[in-house]
Amino acid sequence: MRSAVLAACAAAALLTGCGTTSAKVEAERPVPLVTVSRDGERWTADFTLPSDSPTWVFLRSALARESGKPWREGQWAVETPGVVLERRGHFDILRTTDGGPVPRNIRIRMTPKAEDLNADYDPALIFTDGSAALYAGHFTLFPIASPEAAEALPMDLNDVEIESDNSRITWRDAAGPVLFEGERQAAPVSERSNVYVLFGRADLVDSPRLATVIDPGLPVWLGDEIKTFSPRIAAYYAERLGPGQTDKPTIMVSWNGPTPQLRSMGGSVLPGLIIMAFEGDNVVTESTEMRDHARWFIGHESAHFWLGQTIRYEFSREAWITEGGADLMAMRAQAVLSPTYDVMTALQEEVDDCTTLAVKPVASANQRSEHRAYYACGAVFGLAAEAAQRRATGGDWFDFLKGLIERNREDGKVNREEWLAALLQLTGDPDVRREIDTLLDEGAPDPAVLIARLFDRTGVAYRMEGGKVKLV
Repeated sequence: MRSAVLAACAAAALLTGCGTTSAKVEAERPVPLVTVSRDGERWTADFTLPSDSPTWVFLRSALARESGKPWREGQWAVETPGVVLERRGHFDILRTTDGGPVPRNIRIRMTPKAEDLNADYDPALIFTDGSAALYAGHFTLFPIASPEAAEALPMDLNDVEIESDNSRITWRDAAGPVLFEGERQAAPVSERSNVYVLFGRADLVDSPRLATVIDPGLPVWLGDEIKTFSPRIAAYYAERLGPGQTDKPTIMVSWNGPTPQLRSMGGSVLPGLIIMAFEGDNVVTESTEMRDHARWFIGHESAHFWLGQTIRYEFSREAWITEGGADLMAMRAQAVLSPTYDVMTALQEEVDDCTTLAVKPVASANQRSEHRAYYACGAVFGLAAEAAQRRATGGDWFDFLKGLIERNREDGKVNREEWLAALLQLTGDPDVRREIDTLLDEGAPDPAVLIARLFDRTGVAYRMEGGKVKLV
């Protein structure tokens, strides 16, 4: 049985700053034009490229979580003769077989599938009524000198100058208007990458605090939980942290079926939109365990409207700030809103996982596809900050976050230095930072030793048991 949770840049998808921001279309730097179409069972993407180049790189090129392979190889096929779609380094590229410039006009045939990606938005949400939502960001590409130059690109492009970080996309469905930014439109044009566009019959259901697009096949209890618990936890976050990125989110939920021996909850957050995908027979029937897990999941994704949208990290290596922080937000909020929730067991899992994963540097976990390290160790660092806040002011994790958010609300970013400076201000102890820096940059043969020292210095209650840190 597995449970997969994806939070993105906005939630963070570990591509902060390079593929998730809106880009103005400037005359001197034209962007690729794309038409995404559905005609019955046939899906196509027609690209019109603005310049000649022997290689074009897809900005978002995450691997599939299940297979560890590029997701496009199973969903996209190039129909234009002489053009190849392949993987080079960290990225999917288009090149020609003869080494010449890629044709200005390219057609790709698509077979959208529900596929969970490592640290990125799912390319498609597939609904049981035949509807499908596609993510715009996966159609963004930029030119580069050669396939070899593409292979040399780092995973994090924040410090790399690229020609374009967006595409202008027209969306068409022969069956009728698509759902784009909350409205049915015949052929909308998106000029920002962080949107999903829905093809098919699924409708937006509006309410005073929430709008939902819920797969009709989703277990009824899950749909009810999303509709009732989401506004409650969002209201709690707003009470503790001030306004988030949106007062009224849209939640789009797909159901991938009752796969045996599986409990999968995947999700991500974009401006004003939470995406959720559920799968597995262990999700079908409501139980206390499943309800608590679903509420934590809703809480984690909702948290990103504050930690991930209102403020976001600068570099992918800093994803622990938003992912671990959102984990701890969800746990602390649920402990208040759901009195039966076993918060200590959930927190202990974070400590245990961080202990296992931090034998290698946490900051570079994305390069090893060990994204869980950002969640677990980020939550461990959050526990230390929470304890330091309690010692200094009697406050809690939300008090630590509120100060961090307010100091950085204007520019919308928070980096490692700012986070650690806020912690140092509470503790006055530079050795607290030393333990965190070591886990981030070097890892440790026995991370439990460093975690214990961090907890000693900040006041987290624990005991050592068989060489392991046990919360008390």
